[in-house]
Amino acid sequence: MSLPVHTDDDRRRLLEAVGVSHVDELFSSIPPAIRQVRLDLPAGLTELETRTRVEALSAADTTPDSASFLGAGCYRHFVPAAVRALVSRGEFATAYTPYQPEVSQGTLQHIFEFQTCVCELTGLDVANASLYDGPSALAEAAFMALRLTRREEILVSQGVHPETARVVDTYAGGPGFPVHRLPLDALTGTTVFDCASLSPAIGAVLVQQPNFLGVVEDIPALAEAAHAAGALLVVSVNPSTLGVLEPPGRLGADIVAGDVQVFGNAPSFGGPSAGFMACGTAHIRQIPGRLVGQTTDSEGRRCYTLTLQAREQHIRRAKATSSICSNQALSALAATVHLALLGPDGLRERGEICLKRAHHLHAALCALPGVRPFVTGPFFLEFALALPCPAAEFAQAMRGHGVDPGVPLTRLLLGADAGPSGAGTSPGGLVPEHVLLVAVTEINTPEALDRYVAAARETLAALTPEEPTP
Repeated sequence: MSLPVHTDDDRRRLLEAVGVSHVDELFSSIPPAIRQVRLDLPAGLTELETRTRVEALSAADTTPDSASFLGAGCYRHFVPAAVRALVSRGEFATAYTPYQPEVSQGTLQHIFEFQTCVCELTGLDVANASLYDGPSALAEAAFMALRLTRREEILVSQGVHPETARVVDTYAGGPGFPVHRLPLDALTGTTVFDCASLSPAIGAVLVQQPNFLGVVEDIPALAEAAHAAGALLVVSVNPSTLGVLEPPGRLGADIVAGDVQVFGNAPSFGGPSAGFMACGTAHIRQIPGRLVGQTTDSEGRRCYTLTLQAREQHIRRAKATSSICSNQALSALAATVHLALLGPDGLRERGEICLKRAHHLHAALCALPGVRPFVTGPFFLEFALALPCPAAEFAQAMRGHGVDPGVPLTRLLLGADAGPSGAGTSPGGLVPEHVLLVAVTEINTPEALDRYVAAARETLAALTPEEPTP
């Protein structure tokens, strides 16, 4: 039986249905320099030979990990081979969802270990099983703070990732909770918080540590201001920094949320990953999702059980804290395995490497003509640069040198749903077309840093030629 063949009329109708006039438009997002119209493989190749040819073509179109300085919420870190080997075991891949704890001891144990890791990282008493991702975890944490304070308004720092802030806006839009923004200081890039001017209905103050510009926020001062206004401080944290930075829970944060993508999980086009949330014991009854606890059975043996299940499947709908009903267990397991392999010393060492290399690259780039820091606040592994040319043009030219230099700020801020609170603006109040967000991790070797600086010097010279002397 012959296979059906698409006619020209079939193709025309398909293109009309998706709103394009030619099939090439479907691939317009791929830069022409790397676009292969056809592979032109010789006839008669074996499967092995074909794969070898195609892999060689693919390798020519990719940037080495060490030459990628992309970040803005999704980061490249080294993942030991042991992580993939362990989480790929059949016992984990086929584990039963713990609705019936008596047949899910293995799954419950590694979820308990995940919760333990989160508590140690955040400096808080209790963590839940995991959430879908960092943005949804922060939105759930905001709702939790409103339940605890019995208030209905949310305050979000402009230092929170713009996409995460929009997730909070979307969550809040359902029940109609007003969302306001806290500005960033135009010089330092840190959150400006004056509790005296706040609405008495503000129940949750949301900040990010380090913030979207990579700047380290003053958590104790923010916690004091939030508490003085009768609100709770919710911190969205990059847990990779907590080998060096003090845990937010020890600095006054009431609820800490975040994403464990930085442990055991590759960027992988943005997912999947796992969110987390932690709080103090006093707030345990309002934490969403599920909590696994350790206990003993009738014979005194250690075992695990679902201790708290505060959702409508298990309790009355009016008492449910959230509709969260699942978690990213395999991604959370990968993070747990990676943290166990690192240990406290390894986590601190990794953080110190990121910190030192980021500051080294920052100083080298700011020494180039026309390049300056966008903000002056202390930063960790990510920083924002003001360039003498549009950041998007700089990034495109740098990719021609085999370096992906970072994320132009306009990529995330332009088109942001500003709403009533002004999201999508810079500390100076304007969308900065010349600002580049650069992330440095242990993946970026010293040689890669030198290559970046050399390529940047050449690129800037080409994009910003000197004015002729009159």
